[in-house]
Parts: sequence; C-alpha cells; structure tokens
Amino acid sequence: MTKDAPDTAARGPHPPAASLLLDEQLCFALYAAQRAVTAAYRPLLDELGLTYPQYLVMLVLWERGELPVKELARSLHLDYGTLSPLLKRLEGAGLVRRVRSPADERSVLVEPTADGAALRERAACVPGELIEAAGMASADVARLRTELHGLTARLEHPGDG
Repeated sequence: MTKDAPDTAARGPHPPAASLLLDEQLCFALYAAQRAVTAAYRPLLDELGLTYPQYLVMLVLWERGELPVKELARSLHLDYGTLSPLLKRLEGAGLVRRVRSPADERSVLVEPTADGAALRERAACVPGELIEAAGMASADVARLRTELHGLTARLEHPGDG
C-alpha cells in the first residue's frame, strides 16, 4: 500500500458516513427498542388479557369512541389485513362490536362494548408503569415521543418538511 492510497482494508471501500456497522444503524436501534418496549408491556397487558396490538386498538377506541374501520386502520398505521383479525379476536372476547354504518352500508363501524369500556379503568396504570420500568423522566419521554413522531412523519411524507 502506498502512502497516498486509502486504507480500505481496515474500514472497507465506503466512507464512515455509509457505515454498515449494526450498532450504528437507526433501524436496528428502533427495532431493538421496539422489542424491549413490547416485552416490558407483555406482563402488564397479560393482566388485561390483551396483546400489544390489541391494546393499541383499544387505546384508539377509548380515546375516540365509535370509528369506521378505515379510520381506525389509518390511526394505527395498519392495513385491513392486519387489523381485521385483531378486531375479530377483540370482538370474540366481547371487548368491541362491529356494525354496519346506518349512513353507508359499505362502511363498518367499531366501538368498545361495555366490557371494553370498563377495561379502560384497569388499563389506566399501564403507561405510568411502563415509564417507571424504563427509568425515564416524563420530559425525556415527551421529547423522545416527539422525535419519533417527527421521524415517522418525515419518512411517510418525504419532502413535506
């Protein structure tokens, strides 16, 4: 190797900005964090009889009440093929009800049942317990959530910012 030739054997042919080291990947950091968060939720949600995706569905319904399936899917960033089995299981558990919209027979509405609404009280402690398990201050959680929402928006709508 000459004095002027770059040392590509040690770091490869790409500059450090194009690093392919696993621990430098944003996607891997997000993936690992998502797995850890979901695992931390599991014991809390087991007490409620919910999976993490079912919990997300219930959060939206507790917040907004009766919704068209299309709007629920949009809120959760899910397609119908993923949402439909979740709703079927929640309906089987007696937590939600699906009905045709009286205004538009093509539209299906989803709403929590009385049991689904009552579950909200039992779930009220879940967010705080998760934050406590993570050992994060509320301000740090708020800042991280804002950053992640911003990242999602930038990736879903490139060029809008």
